Amino acid sequence: MKLAHFESLGPVCPNCRLHQGQEHPLTLARIAARSGSAVIEGTLHCSHADCQLEYPIIDGIPLLFPDIRRYITDNIGHLTARPDLSAETESILGDCLGPNSAFELTRQHLSAYAWDNYGDLDPAESTAGPAQPNGVGRCLHVGLQQVDRRLDAPILDIGCAVGRSSFELADTSSQLVLGIDTNISMLRLAQRILTHGKVSYPRRRIGIVYDRREFAVDFPAMAQVDFWAASGLSLPFRSGTFGLIVGLQVLDSVSSPHELLRAIASALQAGGSAVLATPYDWSPAATPIEAWIGGHSQRSTTQGAAEPLLRALLTPGAHPHSVDGLLLRHEVLHCPWHTRIHDRSTMLYDTHIVIAEAKTAHG
Repeated sequence: MKLAHFESLGPVCPNCRLHQGQEHPLTLARIAARSGSAVIEGTLHCSHADCQLEYPIIDGIPLLFPDIRRYITDNIGHLTARPDLSAETESILGDCLGPNSAFELTRQHLSAYAWDNYGDLDPAESTAGPAQPNGVGRCLHVGLQQVDRRLDAPILDIGCAVGRSSFELADTSSQLVLGIDTNISMLRLAQRILTHGKVSYPRRRIGIVYDRREFAVDFPAMAQVDFWAASGLSLPFRSGTFGLIVGLQVLDSVSSPHELLRAIASALQAGGSAVLATPYDWSPAATPIEAWIGGHSQRSTTQGAAEPLLRALLTPGAHPHSVDGLLLRHEVLHCPWHTRIHDRSTMLYDTHIVIAEAKTAHG
């Protein structure tokens, strides 16, 4: 955790903010390990006497969740995973654990996201074939081109995964950029890139066969970037902290898309912008069907279509649940985004990009 980001963003206790609607600042209570101006291991405390929850910093990543006990319980495998195993040892573990293990699912996710985020920078990656990496970067820049103006304020990247969008956002601004995600394994990969300037990930060949890919990367504005573990549904920041918020492939990956939109509206400064991209790839494992934006109730007036419903949610008065404070400004209906599964399998998403503006000041 970079001290510059902590001091500038002034995070607040996510538990107090979610349950009491109060914004009590977090304090840096203990530093167990540091590297220059970054805390590698330590503890953040809620400053409120009636709360005083502790939030650990592990491998440079603060864990800022309202129910920190549950998050750690649910993610202890990721938190204690060893990042220093050789490719051969990882392969043996994968063979022993099999295709349905948590270990294998983590490797699959890292393979898919790291390929998309950094495959275009890998000297060993072939450029042949229809599938091209860095769909995240292409969709990001398509969205940024539609932003009418950029405020002189920090930038938040919700669902940053392994970090490419955060690095590219920093290249477009002189402001601090913070990438957040709930997946600690992906954040660790992003944090290692930030610290060491090297991508290292298991690239899936077929089945449970992987090749370790390692290569150097350099983004000009890496000093402006940091990565924290937090949820877009319970942002640990004061209202009106950010001038730009980006959420790529996130709206269909949270338990409540409507709450995510409300959280974004609260976190933006008046006149700030949100760039959101989604293929509406709904899954009940991530989002209850009642919370989907479209994708069901085909006998309704929108016949189950997602796009008109999202437009209505971002237009004041157009829907009973329109998000107060966010106004749709622009949209791009089609932006291709490839996700590589393995050597002979690639998924093509047709992503809908919307740009909304925060219209009201925060008290």
